Amino acid sequence: MTGKPGLPLAGLPLTGLKVVELGHYIAGPFATRLLADLGAEVIKVEPPDGDPIRGWGSRHNGHPVWFSIHGRNKLSVTLDLKSEQGRARMRGLVARADALVENFRPGFLERIGLGPAVLHGINPRLVIARVSGFGQDGPYRDKPAFGSIGEAMGGLRHLTATPGVTDHPPPRCGVSISDDLAGMYAALAVTAACWDIKGNPEAKGRIIDVDLVGAVFSLMEGMLPEYGLTGAVRQPAGSAILTAAPTNTYLCADGKWLCIGGNSDPIFKRLCDAIGNPAMGADPRFADNRGRCAHMAEIDAAIGRWTRTLPAAKAEAVLEAADIPCSRLYDMRDCAEDPHFRARQTVMEVQDPLIGPLLHPAAPFRFDGISPPDMVRWTGPALGAHNDQVFKDLLGETQDG
Repeated sequence: MTGKPGLPLAGLPLTGLKVVELGHYIAGPFATRLLADLGAEVIKVEPPDGDPIRGWGSRHNGHPVWFSIHGRNKLSVTLDLKSEQGRARMRGLVARADALVENFRPGFLERIGLGPAVLHGINPRLVIARVSGFGQDGPYRDKPAFGSIGEAMGGLRHLTATPGVTDHPPPRCGVSISDDLAGMYAALAVTAACWDIKGNPEAKGRIIDVDLVGAVFSLMEGMLPEYGLTGAVRQPAGSAILTAAPTNTYLCADGKWLCIGGNSDPIFKRLCDAIGNPAMGADPRFADNRGRCAHMAEIDAAIGRWTRTLPAAKAEAVLEAADIPCSRLYDMRDCAEDPHFRARQTVMEVQDPLIGPLLHPAAPFRFDGISPPDMVRWTGPALGAHNDQVFKDLLGETQDG
């Protein structure tokens, strides 16, 4: 890690951008984490008892491990937005900011006197990103939602069901994917809106509306136009996908799973040779992707018979030698210890002053001349760690409120 909290790393593209986070739990703070990793100054405004996410997951030395990532590169301040002093300080933060990201239920900011009209009265160029379950309008606007609801209503959870199994609920993917998606979209939209304003002194701030359901729904590929034209509703396909073959996950002799993508014409022929079945590669029924999709079960059965004869690592090595896209299903131990993850510093060790040596995931983008560890200027801070720095140094307060 490099740098002092509050000082950006030279060379990051969003250095100089000032962002206020009024987020809690995942979606809003995920958006600002991306912006902070890109160099923005992010001031995370927390209630006096902290973002509830500080209570999630494991703890070490009394400190939440997840928050080391969740709050990294951010300045933490505490404000009671229900008090006049808290709102006054919030107005001061807004006056110097380029953007604000919030993910409260629609109408909350208006109820406490900090709605967009008030905020734009303070700073007409402010970009305001509002992240919510269902959006700022529509009949479901006021309904509560968490990430699982975004998956359910956005269409994803329907697709994760096991075909033919009706007595078990479709599984979730194991992380709050709809929160993360909405956060990514919010970060992209904030960057775009700030770019639109940059260099134009007459430009006004925009209001960005991102919702969890819409973020998931945006990933549904061609399913909506297919339904609109024919009434077809795509059904769960398990570990396969109906539009390409073979691409599936196959059980190996040691009980582990191997994901194989053999869904281009030349790769399919190499795959058939590698598993000792060149006749399948020469079968005219399987000459193109359309034909292979029509005979998916037959092809998958043949590949599965081969994978069950070998341990997953051995089968992976055979296919890699033939230049076939494949991978064992990694758990976190596999990720943390993989030499490629380590060589690219996708997995990196940082020094967290609250926790000690800790593994962090790198930011999902690279910039020449800047190493992934250098992008972590500091880890998630203690609650209110930067109150004095922000209120006195940045806002110019001369005494405690």
